[in-house]
Amino acid sequence: MKNKKLLGAIAISGVLALALAGCASGSGNTGGGDGGGESVETKTADYNPQDRANLQEGGEVAFAVNEVPEQLNAFNSDGSADTQRLWSWYMPQVLLVSAEGEVTKNDSYLDAYDIGEADGNTTITFTFKDEAHFNDGTDMDWTAIDATWKANRSYDEGFNPNATDGYKQITSVEQGDTPKTAVVTFDGIYAWPSMAFLTGGVLHPAINDPAVFNEGFIGNMHPEWGAGPYTVDTFDANGGFVSFKPNPEWWGDAPLLDSVTFTAMEPDAAINAFKNGEIDMVNTNTNDRLKQVEDVDDTVVRRAQQTAKTVLLVDADKPQFEDMDVRKAFFLGVNIDQQKQIAWNGLGYEEPVAGSLNLYSFQDGYEDSFATAGLKYDPEAANKLLDDAGWKAGEDGIREKDGEKLTVTFPVFGEDPTLEALAKSLQAQQKEIGIDLQIDVRPSADFSNDFTSKNWDVVSLRFTDSDPFGPAWFCQLYCSDSGLNLSGTGTAEIDKQIADDVESKKDAESWTTAAMELEPKIIEQTWGIIPLYSGPSIYVVKNGLANLTPEPYVGLDLFGVTPVENVGWEK
Repeated sequence: MKNKKLLGAIAISGVLALALAGCASGSGNTGGGDGGGESVETKTADYNPQDRANLQEGGEVAFAVNEVPEQLNAFNSDGSADTQRLWSWYMPQVLLVSAEGEVTKNDSYLDAYDIGEADGNTTITFTFKDEAHFNDGTDMDWTAIDATWKANRSYDEGFNPNATDGYKQITSVEQGDTPKTAVVTFDGIYAWPSMAFLTGGVLHPAINDPAVFNEGFIGNMHPEWGAGPYTVDTFDANGGFVSFKPNPEWWGDAPLLDSVTFTAMEPDAAINAFKNGEIDMVNTNTNDRLKQVEDVDDTVVRRAQQTAKTVLLVDADKPQFEDMDVRKAFFLGVNIDQQKQIAWNGLGYEEPVAGSLNLYSFQDGYEDSFATAGLKYDPEAANKLLDDAGWKAGEDGIREKDGEKLTVTFPVFGEDPTLEALAKSLQAQQKEIGIDLQIDVRPSADFSNDFTSKNWDVVSLRFTDSDPFGPAWFCQLYCSDSGLNLSGTGTAEIDKQIADDVESKKDAESWTTAAMELEPKIIEQTWGIIPLYSGPSIYVVKNGLANLTPEPYVGLDLFGVTPVENVGWEK
């Protein structure tokens, strides 16, 4: 899996990410709803880290997910963050990441992980432990690194990876002194070697064919190709249920839990399930949801900074949005401040402007690229753009051109009062400039398929980051062949700009500077996507549940990727 991924089906709510300071939560049930104008501090990370010695052996944990996706290959561009979450529990976690973003080897899998240089080229050497193997008995060796690289290095070979960043810069993967050692060589000095092979682990060598990579995991988890402390116990795609059990093939520290379950639930169902003791933590990123469960006995509210942004995408392949001026007008008609007020009502939360898809405001090098490109709430300018584009207001105030009304479909996935309020707010804002935004409420389980098939004209979703190397994934955001860039606004010229101006840089600082300089220029050429805000990540959790959210793209441990075998209950 790569840096940015679609996080679930809560679509426009996106009340999920950035908070800058403080110490809420603790052991008490704090950080509650109806905060009004009173600020509630939010920790950078709030996942109850505990040593294994403090945790009991045995027990069960039950989680909710938005959906059990059809595409269950976490490296595939059609997978969602729920795909990655399930993947992390039964596939190898070869590299680990601290909450702050420091990458280290997982000692259960690797004897060595060394970044170096040879003949002017960056290299990575992986040495797998002798006992490391996949569940079907296949040795975990250099061929796994090779298969992972080949499946992710290009869109031209039939594979459909989530992104090629970090892989396309590799020129070779070769066996080292023994088959257990893989030597990865980049083309020259590469600024971000730590991002390669990071959050998705490594692929079983059998997944070396485009058809297998793209279609083999549709409705099939393939536990025989997995490795790790847990393996699949029950998989019920129709029922939206997956359970994991301790893996008899595992050679490392024993998993602490007897069973881990994931059940697909609509937001309201998850709230009720938590009240009834059927799941052990629940997302409460809106005041309404938080108020319903914050007083449940023996629970704690955990508030963390989530590295994610809610974004709005328009589809330039749809006739309404073929004209860039119409797309820009749409975005100038969005009152982001009003959206924030609705999203965070009662949560006691504020944040700086989310002005870049590359970096967060708390990261070095951040600049407000979208403001530089001209993004602001300006209905007057929006109306002029639409007038000049030939869209004239009809008697009902909705614009028309060539006999067609300027009507766009906006799906909302899941039923929630805050989602409804956000959607209606956006609808009213667009009506002010003569755009008829039709709200279409759909089940959460439809999210992945509807998004990837572009069954929308406008869509809101969350981009969440797996690591702190945002600019390294610049192509994933803006290249024309990226599976994440579904706005239809990428061009070959922009691809060349990215390659020449950004990806040619040999150190992270220069790369970051170049990415931030290029981002507003791309926005001015495309107007396909804007960030709205980040937000706090708030969960209500059963007391004593420790080492939470070990997977990428979940929300209490910042950039953390930690061993799933260490999730458990305090003694």
